[in-house]
Amino acid sequence: MFHHSSKLQYEVRCDTPNPLFAKMLQQAIGGVEGEIRVAMQYFFQAMGARGDAKYRDLLMMTATEELSHIEFLGHAVALNLEKAPVSMQEEAAKDPIVNAILGGMNPRHILSSGLSAMPVNANGVPFDMSHIYATGNLAADMMANAMAEGSGRVLASRLYTMTDDAGMKDMLSFLIARDTMHQQQWLAVIEELGGLAASLPIPNSTPESHEALEHSYYFLNTSLDKPAPQGRWSSGPSLDGRAEFSVKEKPEPLGQVPSLGKARPDSAAQKEQM
Repeated sequence: MFHHSSKLQYEVRCDTPNPLFAKMLQQAIGGVEGEIRVAMQYFFQAMGARGDAKYRDLLMMTATEELSHIEFLGHAVALNLEKAPVSMQEEAAKDPIVNAILGGMNPRHILSSGLSAMPVNANGVPFDMSHIYATGNLAADMMANAMAEGSGRVLASRLYTMTDDAGMKDMLSFLIARDTMHQQQWLAVIEELGGLAASLPIPNSTPESHEALEHSYYFLNTSLDKPAPQGRWSSGPSLDGRAEFSVKEKPEPLGQVPSLGKARPDSAAQKEQM
């Protein structure tokens, strides 16, 4: 069960409406870095959470906060569209700013939504839920969540530099701050589970007998003309403490030349293939 307040989570004001910026803000709603993505990701992770109930609660409460972000971003899009032209004639009369409809504004903000936000990205592509990661493995999901909040904070930071509107900057500064907290909380869960080393490899419940361990800790240099890049991954103890990192500079293929042989008579291939 969900409850809703008539007030937005954070104040949204737009001093100078900008239809082009409304289009950019759509990425924060329906883009792969956007709020629909994280709201649904945390929601489905919460529904599948097993173990200590506090992790389900953490996920569900954060999912509903992300719904609040969708709400106030949608209001921000509508405010930026308030003075948008609604006809080609109106825009042509303003010449030389033919850019709002013909060069910048998303025409579907007029044609489809009546100057309101839509569940789409900045290119007008609907969010299709293909970037929702909910594995049922708490550590894997927390790492995916920290990455999602990182990419969301990158987006909010870029949007901040794209506008001179004080109200939009204020709203985006709030989003940047909440992304900071959400990054921290997901990483804190990993720490609470024993830290990154204890969580690795994910899943840490896979028996070692199921893994070809001789292939688990070498970096494979597949370049024909460059040496392997050296770093923490190329030597020293592995992060999970199970082995030492190494490098294979000139790896030999371990498999066979693939050959499927003749086509089956009932496969509808050409006769010459059979």
